[in-house]
Amino acid sequence: MAKINQNYLKLPGSYLFSTIGKKVKEFEAQNPNKQVIRLGIGDVTQPLAPSIIKALHGAVDEMGQEETFKGYAPDLGYEFLRKAISEYDYKARGCAIEPDEIFVSDGAKSDCGNIQEIFSTDNVIAVCDPVYPVYVDSNVMAGRTGVYDADQQCFNGVIYMPCDAASGFAPELPKQVPDMIYLCFPNNPTGAVMTKARLQEWVDYANKNGSVILYDSAYEAYIAEADVPHSIYECAGARTCAIECRSFSKTAGFTGLRLGYTVVPKDLKVEGTALHSLWTRRHGTKFNGAPYIVQRAGEAVYSAQGRKEIEEQIAWYMGNAKIILEGLKEAGFEVSGGVNAPYIWLKTPDNMTSWEFFDHLLTKANVVGTPGSGFGPHGEHYFRLTAFGNREKTIEAVERIKKL
Repeated sequence: MAKINQNYLKLPGSYLFSTIGKKVKEFEAQNPNKQVIRLGIGDVTQPLAPSIIKALHGAVDEMGQEETFKGYAPDLGYEFLRKAISEYDYKARGCAIEPDEIFVSDGAKSDCGNIQEIFSTDNVIAVCDPVYPVYVDSNVMAGRTGVYDADQQCFNGVIYMPCDAASGFAPELPKQVPDMIYLCFPNNPTGAVMTKARLQEWVDYANKNGSVILYDSAYEAYIAEADVPHSIYECAGARTCAIECRSFSKTAGFTGLRLGYTVVPKDLKVEGTALHSLWTRRHGTKFNGAPYIVQRAGEAVYSAQGRKEIEEQIAWYMGNAKIILEGLKEAGFEVSGGVNAPYIWLKTPDNMTSWEFFDHLLTKANVVGTPGSGFGPHGEHYFRLTAFGNREKTIEAVERIKKL
């Protein structure tokens, strides 16, 4: 008789964004005349840049000719893309990351969820609180946590590292030493960042204690302040303790194409085993690579014209962030983020819970955001708004919220 993975039953309810989608769908069905503005899910809204479209068309034409047709992509990804990533994302910033340490995939979300497979289920994980829910959920599914405590809104056996206003929404080094440490900066959902000096403390901590840092830098392209590192490998010693995941989804608008990559340095070893070899084996067996056409589009992101177009697009989204941030401050809300990331972190008024404010915002202003409690227990009484929306609708949403 077949049996199910009992670990899946530990997960409470449905995935955060599925719950939001269901609530919004029900509201729209009951209120067909209401125009709902979505500032919730972090999906991009601007079309792909011209350089990327040109590369896609060129790759499609190649696929139609026998002499240039491509079948399965190499396990690590095409060398032309890995070389561009190595040159522009790392070596240009003084990071000694080679092309064969880069694993191209169908997105950072996949890698963030899958990377835990090369670690023992005996490992204890630590996560920022609040943070992107995929880190915890994937470890729950793998059996690396205890059961969910509904009263505390957290899983037993997980080290939650509080990120509150007093700490600038960045965690302190945990007293209980974890085996695996998930860090996400610029942070989703708070928009917070770490200075290079502060991140160096984490690298030193991990090397001292034999921990591995799983560093999600999906939003590094939005960094505007000079003392904020774009990669953990800008810190001394990071090659021996850190894995980094990145995404083209937010950087270049690839949410509809799916492309990302993970860096696993050859110097990183656990119990004498190079994690690079384990991830290579996993990548070959359970391939989640991106098609040739998409990888050619990714290469175009690094062309001179492509970089110019992407910078303009990011600046446009951050213009939205400024509108939201300044508009809500003017209205008297307590807000942060929106400077180095396309997210604004809002303190809910009148001590409302996150979901109470979600319902209030949806029904009274017809605006959708994301309840902070969905990102962890310390996200309660907070709320995330995204800058990825349409400009006119973003302005309208802020005006509606001001009237609440």
